[in-house]
Amino acid sequence: MNTPAIEGGKPIRESKLYYGHQYLDEADYKAVEDVLKSDYLTCGPKIEELEQKLCKLTGAKHAVVCSNGTAALHIAAMAAGLGEGDELITTPITFAASANCALYVGARPVFADINPETYNIDPTSIKAHITDKTKAIVAVDYTGQACEWDEILAIAKENGLVTIEDAAHSIGTIYDGRPVGTIADMTTFSFHPVKTVTGGEGGAVLTDSDEYYKKLLLYRSHGITRDASLMEHESDGPWYYEQVDLGYNYRMTDIQAGLLISQLDKLDMFKQRRQKLVARYDEAFKDIDGVIVQKDIDKSDTCRHLYILRLDTDKLKVDRKQFFEAMGAEGICCNVHYIPVYYFPHYKRLGYKKGLCPNAEALYEQMMSLPLYYALSDEEQDDVIAAVKKLTEYYHI
Repeated sequence: MNTPAIEGGKPIRESKLYYGHQYLDEADYKAVEDVLKSDYLTCGPKIEELEQKLCKLTGAKHAVVCSNGTAALHIAAMAAGLGEGDELITTPITFAASANCALYVGARPVFADINPETYNIDPTSIKAHITDKTKAIVAVDYTGQACEWDEILAIAKENGLVTIEDAAHSIGTIYDGRPVGTIADMTTFSFHPVKTVTGGEGGAVLTDSDEYYKKLLLYRSHGITRDASLMEHESDGPWYYEQVDLGYNYRMTDIQAGLLISQLDKLDMFKQRRQKLVARYDEAFKDIDGVIVQKDIDKSDTCRHLYILRLDTDKLKVDRKQFFEAMGAEGICCNVHYIPVYYFPHYKRLGYKKGLCPNAEALYEQMMSLPLYYALSDEEQDDVIAAVKKLTEYYHI
């Protein structure tokens, strides 16, 4: 179906508009330059400065920054004590790392279904999937909206489970007056370029637990320590260290940390703009027959990372793939977040099959991510809205 032919072959936009893009300013460039001119490029003072800044922003007692969000989830799973024979409950509508962190430590991911209106993991489904093997819950704040944490924490407490908040999307979000980073036993962040703040790459784990904090520090850096209280032998001198556990090289560079410190100074600005863009989308789409807007929960003051447009395909002549391609023909390059994790060949080989989470699978067939980022102008957003309106009118049954 050649969509531009709808109106004489002329698309909404001649130039392409993509779903996400980082925003950098002069302060960011200078922050990186200052590190490059300093004595440290990695494992230097910017790491501690960033960790302290994350604690101040969120209210968390401890922060451990690392190389990326996947590494953050891995060391959080290790700190939680997950291992062979254990189960970790998570959502299938997420990037694969939320489940892979269980596989990394020999545990098994168990997929709970989503709430069909908010698209976040459904606490009722979590409860239904708990067994005597369940040890932890990785709840993902999908699109940046906080999960229903009151219910999840109550379930975890009742069953003695560790809670890990995968907050890759939700830095800056506040749940019931509490900043993300202080809610679960551990909270993980991602600083990939399409996220609200970026270090080019990078991740972090935040916790109030001294016990988890000590483990996270070890697992981030080869299991090596200079802390005398953790070593088995007396120090031979100031050079002495010991590997007391098996860890990984998941360290962040000072270059990334310097950039992130500068980016975090703009977090409130980024959040306000993203909220304005989301409000404009919601207002534009609320009365369009053929699309569905993600439902917000009252307790989440959300810094939105993704804007999900859900198609009501019962009212359209086309499926999601055709609509997606039509948006591209109009100059709007969307994306899909996410393919259910257990659809992937690796998970199929582990015995997972389609049909596990009907709500998640139905959402996948109907959703796409529209452009949403700080530098998106009102005029550019108007083009996105115009394309959606044009196509829903043209393809409406």
